[in-house]
Amino acid sequence: MGAQIREYRQRIRSVSATKKITRAMELMAASRVVKAQQAVRASTPYARALTRAASAVATFSDEEHALTSEAEQVRRAAVLIISADRGLAGGYNANVLKESERLVARLQDEGKEVVPYLVGRRSVNFYSFRKREFAAQWTGFSEKPTFEDAREIGNRLVEDFVKDTEGEGGVDEVHVVFTRFVSMVAQEPEVIRLLPLEVVDGVEEPEESEIFPLYEFEPSVDELLDALLPKYVNARIFNCLLQAAASELAARQRAMKSATDNAEELIKMYTRLANQARQAEITQEISEIVGGASALAESK
Repeated sequence: MGAQIREYRQRIRSVSATKKITRAMELMAASRVVKAQQAVRASTPYARALTRAASAVATFSDEEHALTSEAEQVRRAAVLIISADRGLAGGYNANVLKESERLVARLQDEGKEVVPYLVGRRSVNFYSFRKREFAAQWTGFSEKPTFEDAREIGNRLVEDFVKDTEGEGGVDEVHVVFTRFVSMVAQEPEVIRLLPLEVVDGVEEPEESEIFPLYEFEPSVDELLDALLPKYVNARIFNCLLQAAASELAARQRAMKSATDNAEELIKMYTRLANQARQAEITQEISEIVGGASALAESK
């Protein structure tokens, strides 16, 4: 009986230590997610405005540009997968990887060769464990990405997009899989096509009687697109990274709170079991004492 009580007390100490860790991680995630939400709110209007500007230039000009031209036959498609560097975030990483697998399967069914680009150690581990090849990886900043991180990723994607797919190993289109931050309790995996440029912000269809405005571009449309489109790519990637960071922190806070609550329930359960074992031990000791006293009395 005494060994059983010692075992319960050891489990209580072990779960209590785990509870302290999960509680600390919950509080850290809670403090960081507020700043991550603010960063998302700050970057989203700029990304939308830049998207509208790039879409307007591409739509109302007859200029052909490498970043806006659709390939006659899409042979290779790049997929940028944004995951976390760490786990302990519930189903965050699993959900975004499942969404990426669905996208990869759809692209392959369309006869396209998929070229993965990975952000976050979890996606790198996912591909490395399965011995799958990927074009590039970026890790170490999933919780707090900077614009320089987005610029590095964007420059690589644009560089590969403008390359010839046959001789230089380029890609014909670029997709991004990330997790959009909806609220503290809802984060949704999402897929967007980044390149070639398409209208992504829901521009309404014009009425038949509507007259399109005339645009004059200064400097030339080609120079304007050269300057505008890389900024568009970097801004969109940065917004995706920020959305993913906020989603990761919200998911981790929720997961750690659930783990802390479960630890409290386990402590209560083991405490109750230890008390019951102790009560049984005391009852047995009393019974032994009473039995011994009765035996002595009978012997006299």
